[in-house]
Amino acid sequence: MLSYVKNYMDSISGIEIYPILSLLIFFSFFVILFWWVITAKKDYINTVSNLPFENDNHQNETTL
Repeated sequence: MLSYVKNYMDSISGIEIYPILSLLIFFSFFVILFWWVITAKKDYINTVSNLPFENDNHQNETTL
């Protein structure tokens, strides 16, 4: 099965660009994500991290 796929891929012209593009997209996504995490403000991180607890408390108050 793998040899069939390999032979089929070899016959397609210009296919060698797709692995390079996928690597660049993958690498750039994680670089941008890493940059966003490093530059995020601590207040924003704390606010977002407490959102599930605030929502849970709000639901408990309305059901009581």
